[in-house]
Amino acid sequence: MTPDEVDAFLSSLDGCRHKPRGWYVHDRLVARLVDPTTLLVRVPVERREELVERWPDAFGIPPRLEAHHKIEAYLDRAPSEAVKSAIQLAWEFQRGD
Repeated sequence: MTPDEVDAFLSSLDGCRHKPRGWYVHDRLVARLVDPTTLLVRVPVERREELVERWPDAFGIPPRLEAHHKIEAYLDRAPSEAVKSAIQLAWEFQRGD
């Protein structure tokens, strides 16, 4: 996915708003671009491993993120289905769904 495609998908989610440092719902971070090919996504810790196992080339959990509800999505190699799945999880997590 491109950053524009990420923006379009995130903007289509109910209540999700783009702010200078990322996309938020209820003022809670859903995702933010680290650089043009890396998207930081806030997902429940207990769901991160399933994303990495299903799409090992699409996601990573660098040591600095191990203790946080975050995962990196590598846009230059991740299928759009993978990125959208992570974003959907993050959106639901931050909405309290």
